Amino acid sequence: MPDVMQPLLDFLNGWELFRDPILCGMGAGAVLGMLGVFIVLRRMVFISAALSQAAGLGVALAFFAQIHLGIAASLADPRLGALVLTLLAAGLLRKEPKGRLSREGLLGMAYLVGAAGTLMVGTRITQEAHDIQAILFGTGVLVRPSDTAWVLVTALVLIALMVWWRRGLVFSSFDPDGAKVRGLPVSFLAGFILVAIAFTVSIATRALGALPVFAFSVLPAMAAIALARNPTAAMLLAALFGALGGVGGYMLAFFGDFPVGASQSVFCALLAVLALSARALVPSPKHA
Repeated sequence: MPDVMQPLLDFLNGWELFRDPILCGMGAGAVLGMLGVFIVLRRMVFISAALSQAAGLGVALAFFAQIHLGIAASLADPRLGALVLTLLAAGLLRKEPKGRLSREGLLGMAYLVGAAGTLMVGTRITQEAHDIQAILFGTGVLVRPSDTAWVLVTALVLIALMVWWRRGLVFSSFDPDGAKVRGLPVSFLAGFILVAIAFTVSIATRALGALPVFAFSVLPAMAAIALARNPTAAMLLAALFGALGGVGGYMLAFFGDFPVGASQSVFCALLAVLALSARALVPSPKHA
């Protein structure tokens, strides 16, 4: 019996150490889950994957600038690098491709440049090699208090705005022509969603890594959409599932001795599978 209780006692004794990564995962999961409803329903799934890789490259370039170019850490801050690269990628992906190019092609290019660039730059900053692995695959065992604060403030602000503007966001996302007729600022609302995704991905990738960020932006929304009867309910459920994925995944990693980023991703996938299974077993004609 003591052996069974020991991991729990270790967790409780180390709560001060684990508090920040748990809160960070909960906040990132909640806001990315809510944004994920728009990502999934608008079939923008790989935009979040591409943006998370761009954010990873931005973090790697910031480390490179500090180490090899002698730029002060205050100017080459990894969060700033992630934000700049993510916003650049988002701006590129927002524009309608010309000629024979397709949006899928641009997405693939952004993803590959981000992933390959991060690995290439990582070979030149061996001092931060552990951070590069964390950026790519997530290792939220320990999270800086400043990163946690950024994630939580971002989550609170964006969730509040999305709940406040929910009708306009939903209407303009799924019926832009009708929204224009009603006088809604369709371009502004579409831009808000993309900038919100880019900003959140950049902040969360720096703290948690690209893998769990991608999982948070897709899987909780899938689970919520499977169960909810309308978009507003889906947004709230997705935020709940995302927060649960962040916390539950961390607990799974701690007690099962697994990598944190992978555990959070698997936990979110489990929620999605359970929700989709429940949806298949109990069909509802009123489901939106």
